[in-house]
Amino acid sequence: MNLEQMRLNMVEQQIRTWEVLDQDVLDLLYIVPREEFVPQKHRALAFSDMEIPIGEGQRMWQPKMEARVLQELGVRKSDRVLEVGTGSGYLTALLSHRAAQVCSVEINPALAAFGRGNLERHGADNITLEIGDAARGWTARAPYDVIVLTGSTPLLPPSVVEQLAPGGRLFAVVGEAPAMTARLVVSSGPNAWHSNDLFETVIAPLANAEHPPRFRF
Repeated sequence: MNLEQMRLNMVEQQIRTWEVLDQDVLDLLYIVPREEFVPQKHRALAFSDMEIPIGEGQRMWQPKMEARVLQELGVRKSDRVLEVGTGSGYLTALLSHRAAQVCSVEINPALAAFGRGNLERHGADNITLEIGDAARGWTARAPYDVIVLTGSTPLLPPSVVEQLAPGGRLFAVVGEAPAMTARLVVSSGPNAWHSNDLFETVIAPLANAEHPPRFRF
């Protein structure tokens, strides 16, 4: 495999065409080797426009999704980031190159070990990995300048939004299949937020995601 040609094709054919034009984001995709974060048996698929299985019933996002989210969040070198769902650790690594500190929380111990191993090989030193349930936020290190939910949630819990620092940004996929919306929420001050719906997509739900109350008869 010509990995560099495949990486170039991924950036030029999948990612640029999905409105990702931030050159810093595009450059980062050449710096962080995506193929080192996928299971060995799927390495040939590392640059494909698909979700790659990583075990435990979970999948990596498509490359264009990772890049688009990074662009929309506008992560800065001073930012403190909460990532809900470590998975393979690839998005964690991308965030770590842009931010001051990343706290990534994974509920599944086996996936947490997989992501940790990948990140240790990558050598980032500004990442804190935790095992736990952060579907409603992670108060231990709040507030955050950036929050990313890597699984969908039928409802966006207020407790997560409330952990944003003033000026903070949150990305979440909200809704239930087949109707989910990628949403960017921006904190404009204490207890004040506004949101922008970005695109429609469908991704797997977070474990223990918040659901609307169901009517019972």
